[in-house]
Amino acid sequence: MENKTNDRKSLLMFIAAMLIFGTVGIFRRYIPFSSAFLAFFRGILGGLFLLVYMKLTGKTAADKLPLKSVLWLAATGAVMGINWILLFEAYNHTTVAIATLCYYMQPTIVILLSPLLFKEKLSVRKALCAAAAIAGMVLVSGVMDGGMQSDSFKGILLGLGAAVFYAGVIIMNKKLPGIDAYQKTVIQLFAAGLAMIPYLLLTDGFPHTGFTLSSVLLLLAVGIIHTGIAYVLYFGSMDGLKAQSIAIFSYIDPVSALLFSALLLKEPLSVMNIIGAVMIIGSALVSELMTER
Repeated sequence: MENKTNDRKSLLMFIAAMLIFGTVGIFRRYIPFSSAFLAFFRGILGGLFLLVYMKLTGKTAADKLPLKSVLWLAATGAVMGINWILLFEAYNHTTVAIATLCYYMQPTIVILLSPLLFKEKLSVRKALCAAAAIAGMVLVSGVMDGGMQSDSFKGILLGLGAAVFYAGVIIMNKKLPGIDAYQKTVIQLFAAGLAMIPYLLLTDGFPHTGFTLSSVLLLLAVGIIHTGIAYVLYFGSMDGLKAQSIAIFSYIDPVSALLFSALLLKEPLSVMNIIGAVMIIGSALVSELMTER
């Protein structure tokens, strides 16, 4: 049984990390580069930031990982990179709020796949949570109020695709327990960035224009703040928080994304969208809390 008590500093660090993650969609809206280039830049710069942080703070792991583990983490990082591309593209085709809600179908996808991949029993309560999330997704999509346009539908599909690949990252990480979180994340971030290079070379390539002061600052913000600093805050808070608290406060991310998109981008949410959002976030939260019991 867990005996940890929530440390105030750790709680503030975790909340700060969630609020930073919640603004990534806002920043993406104003970055004029392709989603693949943004994913490349985010992975490399975020990985460099974490690597420097580990060196300066002495968090470098004492034991070297076996090659098999490194290759598996690299593969997981590549899946993470694809997840980023799909999410960044979703932001381009639908509202930040709807793209974020699609992305947070990830817990439902993991629930549905767990019986197949991990032989875990799908309880009635978890099945009901999954059904509620799927129903919420229908409401968020706009099908019920006839408000869904073709471009928004494309954004929804991209957001759901990002959720599938994010679920893949979660599932793949379960195969390698016990690895230092910083060490694991550095490898995955570099792999996510490097995996974008072949895609970039086969498509639009690396951009030669669009590098204004504002676009460069936004790129640096996504790489340093939304990736490097956010992960430092996230991992740095883990030891001072209860697992149940982590599960609860993780949902500051999607809730803040919805609020920021409404306040800063003036993106509307219909009554059906709001009900769907409550169903998606609520079902995921209930499911996670049941797991922690």
